[in-house]
Amino acid sequence: MVSAVEALNIIRRGAEEILVEEELIEKLKTGKPLRIKAGFDPTAPDLHLGHTVLLNKLRHFQDLGHEILFLIGDFTGMIGDPSGKNETRPPLTREQVAENALTYQEQVFKILDPQKTQILFNSQWMGKLSAADLIKLAATHTVARMLERDDFHKRYVSGQAIAIHEFLYPLLQGYDSVAMDADIELGGTDQKFNLLMGRELQKHFGKKPQCIITLPLLPGLDGIKKMSKSLGNYIGISEPPNTIFGKIMSISDETMWLYFHLISLRPLSEIQQWRNDVANGLNPRDIKFRLAQEIVARFYDESAAKAAQEHFVAQFQQGKIPDDIAEVKIRVGEGMAIAQVIKAAGLTPSTSEAMRMLQQGAVRLDGKKVQDKNLLMTNGATVILQVGKRRFAKVTLI
Repeated sequence: MVSAVEALNIIRRGAEEILVEEELIEKLKTGKPLRIKAGFDPTAPDLHLGHTVLLNKLRHFQDLGHEILFLIGDFTGMIGDPSGKNETRPPLTREQVAENALTYQEQVFKILDPQKTQILFNSQWMGKLSAADLIKLAATHTVARMLERDDFHKRYVSGQAIAIHEFLYPLLQGYDSVAMDADIELGGTDQKFNLLMGRELQKHFGKKPQCIITLPLLPGLDGIKKMSKSLGNYIGISEPPNTIFGKIMSISDETMWLYFHLISLRPLSEIQQWRNDVANGLNPRDIKFRLAQEIVARFYDESAAKAAQEHFVAQFQQGKIPDDIAEVKIRVGEGMAIAQVIKAAGLTPSTSEAMRMLQQGAVRLDGKKVQDKNLLMTNGATVILQVGKRRFAKVTLI
């Protein structure tokens, strides 16, 4: 039996903030299985490593004997949470939500134990709310309170539209905690406002308030912006082993340690020893191999991880072009700057990132290093573009 102190140490790992920690300790001391809530809006069907920061923490709670409530926001998904966005997001249709939700369920059990996970859909209780119920719920908070949320505030002061239904999203997410009797809710740091809403509404409805645990947002391959499919800087957990391995090997040495802290399951003492080894002269690449192997093995198996490393060494360390190189056609008209071609080929998420890679000498054209950002590419040629160690594309200019 794990003590409350030991459990708290496990829970703290990788957490950004615990609100309120004293209350969490009291909940843990009861020895009763706690109801741990985490909500996912099925707006995008593919999970990436950024999602696993939260999923790993759910697994920690699961291993500690607590009940995991994996909430798929099929009702709120039709509103669309604007967290971190500066514009209204289009709502999904019921068919899109259902399709994406099914894909989520198939993927989360690569991390969570299906026998110890309860899958819930908030349409189960949201669909029963009447118009009068929604009005009463909306009456619990003011517009001024909603405008305290950072993304709403920014849009308001800049004159950008905020639809009235968007104000309902935090209230509905909070009401989920009331309906589910959640003891603890987990979410990213960008969800703090919504998580606190759940705590406040539980108090309003006479229930014991949930504790909140916020988790950092995992940076993407660029090491700067949060991992996102829309930015093209993600590592999907269902991508082929070779792709996962190669993408991990492409992150910077500094970002590698953050990945170890947030998504690795290795003991912290072991990771610290590896940091010491690198400080004493060990090549960081060798440590990055261990990270890549761990992640591939988690979503596939040890043999797949070993094969992925052998593939990486053969193709990238020995300078070979991959067999499965992407082929694209780009219309350049009378000429297009190389940075724009790189972006259009999908090798970087933006032109500015392509410019940065050019300046760093990380771009090759038919095997030769290119740093001239003014290089104009014209139609009638087919070239091999390489960005970094593992991003390739066969580009036909038309």
